[in-house]
Amino acid sequence: MKRIFNIIIAFGLALGSVSCVSKLALKEPELELPETFKYTATADTASIANLEWKKFFSDPMLQTLIEKGIKNNYDLQIALKQVASSQEKLKQAKYLQYPDVGFGVTAQISKPSKNSMNGQSLNLFLGKSYVEDYNAAFNLSWEADIWGKIKNQQEVSKMQYLQTYEATKAIQTQVVAAIAQGYYNLLMLDKQLQIANSNLELSKNTLSLTEKLWKSGDTTSLGVQQATAQKQSTELLITQLEQNIAIQENALSILIGENPNKITRTIEMSDTSLPQDISAGLPAAMVSRRPDVRQQELVLLESNSMVGIAQANMYPSLKITANGGVNSFKIDNWFQIPASLFGSVLGGLTQPIFQKRQLKTDLNVAKIQREKNVLAFRQSVLNAVGEVSDALVSNESLKVQEQKATEQVATLKDGIKSAEMLYKGGMANYLEVITAQGNSLQAELNLASVKRQRLSSIVDLYRALGGGWK
Repeated sequence: MKRIFNIIIAFGLALGSVSCVSKLALKEPELELPETFKYTATADTASIANLEWKKFFSDPMLQTLIEKGIKNNYDLQIALKQVASSQEKLKQAKYLQYPDVGFGVTAQISKPSKNSMNGQSLNLFLGKSYVEDYNAAFNLSWEADIWGKIKNQQEVSKMQYLQTYEATKAIQTQVVAAIAQGYYNLLMLDKQLQIANSNLELSKNTLSLTEKLWKSGDTTSLGVQQATAQKQSTELLITQLEQNIAIQENALSILIGENPNKITRTIEMSDTSLPQDISAGLPAAMVSRRPDVRQQELVLLESNSMVGIAQANMYPSLKITANGGVNSFKIDNWFQIPASLFGSVLGGLTQPIFQKRQLKTDLNVAKIQREKNVLAFRQSVLNAVGEVSDALVSNESLKVQEQKATEQVATLKDGIKSAEMLYKGGMANYLEVITAQGNSLQAELNLASVKRQRLSSIVDLYRALGGGWK
């Protein structure tokens, strides 16, 4: 009885020591963040990334596509399953500080050799050549968390769960941006197809006029051939654009988790609208908002807890084991109470001494991994700032490009009219008309491309700032 009392005292001292253990401190990595993003005029604390994606994208058709993508995209669904898996592990980690309890029932019959001492003793004392043993007992095992090892294990599970949660948000931002990019690319292709069809009509008119002039002897057959080639070139472009539209529709269908199909469009590119007040906010706010950066920060916190576990493994561990139940060498009195009752309690203090340097190696490796994750965290922040800066400079540059491209289209359209009038009056040759039409076609196609690029740059900025998961 006194021994059991001593074990209980040791048990109480272990419990008291747990409260004295402090969590392993981690010095927050120093981040060299600029006060404001490059290419921004003022340090505005507001940011377009704070907008919900439904408010950022006002096109009802695009909203429908994004809703389908968030609901059905397989990458997102896989990420959500990973969150659910990590959540189960987190629930289990909450029980790590509790003892393990088991119950077992055993029945054993042993028959020693008759010529052995045990065999002769059995015949002498029990009058039989075998011995029975029946046991039913509860077993308990518990380790005192003196050095915070279990607490750090719980922290690892928590960080891993939060990582999967942030990873899901990061995937959603990518899915939302990819759907918007694909949709705007589809509108651009629609516009380019419309431009090509209009140019085809001009080419047909030029060819018809050239054929009439050739028949009247006012031009050569070469002019007819050149006009025909111009029409054929436009027809080839139309076929290529129709192919690209079908492929883009298939890609969008897969993004929203559906079989390749037609994508409904109710507006043209010129009708699209995104927030014109492009405010990036502050870099410090972006770091705390971007899911991929937050995920990398959680990886760092996890590695810090792993250092704590490796360090705790080098210190003594106190384990308490106990078992109790009923035991008998006869089955007919197995459950006689209290005669068959038994119990035992064991407390052990174990200090690892020589483990072939394994424990020290584990600690050093954990510290190195933590240092690697500090560098990875800093790199993720640097990459995020770079992506925002790229999107900002692209948006500013594309504003100017769109204006210049619009002016160029207007000039070249006027050039087509002038060339056609001069051609009809015999003051210009067919090459000038064909050149004017070709230049106008390329300019209009380029304008549509620049408009799409500008829309894409705004979407890129929204994603780079951490928008799209709300």
